[in-house]
Amino acid sequence: MDENKSGQQIDTQKANRITGFQLFSMTTSMVMTVYGFAAFAKQGPTAFFYLFLAGILWFLPVTRTSGEMASIDGWSKGGIFTWSRNMLGERAGWSALFYQWIHITVGMNTMMYFIIGCFSVTFGLPIITDNPLVKFILMMVILWGLIALQQRGTSVTGKIAQWCFTLGVIIPVFFLLFLFIMYLVKGNPTMIDVNVHTILPKNWSGSVLVGFVPFILAFAGAEGSAPHVKDLDKPSVYPKVMMALAIAAICSDIIGSMAIAMTIPNDQIQLSNGIVYAYGALVKDYGVSVVFVEKLTGFLLAVGVLGEISSWVVGPNSGMFEAAKAGYLPPRFSKANKYGIETNVMILQGVIVSIVGALLTFGAGGNKSSLSFQIAMSLTVALYTLMYMLMFISYLVLQFRYKDLHRSFVASKSSALRIVYGSLGFILSAFGFVVTFFPPADLSLASKHTYSILLISAFVVMLVLPFILYRFHERWANQLGVNIDKVPGVAADESLEKETK
Repeated sequence: MDENKSGQQIDTQKANRITGFQLFSMTTSMVMTVYGFAAFAKQGPTAFFYLFLAGILWFLPVTRTSGEMASIDGWSKGGIFTWSRNMLGERAGWSALFYQWIHITVGMNTMMYFIIGCFSVTFGLPIITDNPLVKFILMMVILWGLIALQQRGTSVTGKIAQWCFTLGVIIPVFFLLFLFIMYLVKGNPTMIDVNVHTILPKNWSGSVLVGFVPFILAFAGAEGSAPHVKDLDKPSVYPKVMMALAIAAICSDIIGSMAIAMTIPNDQIQLSNGIVYAYGALVKDYGVSVVFVEKLTGFLLAVGVLGEISSWVVGPNSGMFEAAKAGYLPPRFSKANKYGIETNVMILQGVIVSIVGALLTFGAGGNKSSLSFQIAMSLTVALYTLMYMLMFISYLVLQFRYKDLHRSFVASKSSALRIVYGSLGFILSAFGFVVTFFPPADLSLASKHTYSILLISAFVVMLVLPFILYRFHERWANQLGVNIDKVPGVAADESLEKETK
């Protein structure tokens, strides 16, 4: 019988083995997005500077530090929850998990604004972006429709998400690359001048540096694949995979942002659908119907982001579901439906998305300045960088206090360089967090006021919510019969216990 168990265990391990290319594909679908291209283009040549900061100086510390923590014995499950909980305590671990979960809950509004913006071009209906009520109704149809699709299991919707990513992200991006290269080869005029002087920010004020915000978001999420380090055939290929991902993401972002910035005047770039009009500007010299190309690409891009939302509905909720079973949420959220889907957690997420969506859409007026899109993106980054700061603090504590914990991957053989990774990641995360609260320089005075009030109000609510919920942790855990000193799946690990004895 023991031999059979052992055989089953070996088969399970083989089934979970992945190659470096498979890890690259999995992480690419989480990191590479198209709805941020217009926001990048707004920065003009400075986008190159911000891409260097986010894509190299920030992204590499994120992937290497998270990869090291995930490879520690007993730490492969639970992600940021396990890492922060073991290094900073239970309250910090729960807060980090909550901020990771809530950031995409807010970020879904950004994605839905993009989808609606694309559909407005495809179907020739500007009212769906200009009228706040119509926009909000469509957002609710998209959100609750996707949640309903998840209730019979994720196998079918997983395949749909893969097809959506192929049709709505890969094909449009490669098509854009081809058109953009042809545009430049033909010697067409460009709207911006890229040189050493224009790449750096015009000044270092907060209203200018807030342009860094969407670039942080573009490279966020890679830590989600870190637990797969131990599943790799060769864990040593992990840094190469992440470097390849950084290069691919940077190239994709440069192509997308410059295709927009060089073909559309800056003051005419719309954040929610600017990339659609870039296709039209690039094909107008080929005798192809500009309107047809804009409608087609708008539809494909919308389909791609629909698939991305579908994936995000499933992914983060599984982690929150595990936390609910450990008593961090009321007992009703620890139950799944007959298909094993965490319906109540999804409904909770949907309610929060709806409330935030109403606040942003009606509060910002749903106007053409894309203010609601900007606020949603900034709030997403503020929450996510807060989680990253906790992650990097956890990593630094690991380096200073628990150097001897066994791990199959290290960020660097040099202890000093590992500390540099943790420090640099924390500093840039803090930088992104602070500048998020500065209104963009191109907003009117009234819009800046609206931006600040809505962003700060929503952030404060999200900031304190996990601490309020944590006050009931012991009661909810007792109702579930869970020993809070020994939480399944995310408890302090044996390796840590041995180290501290």
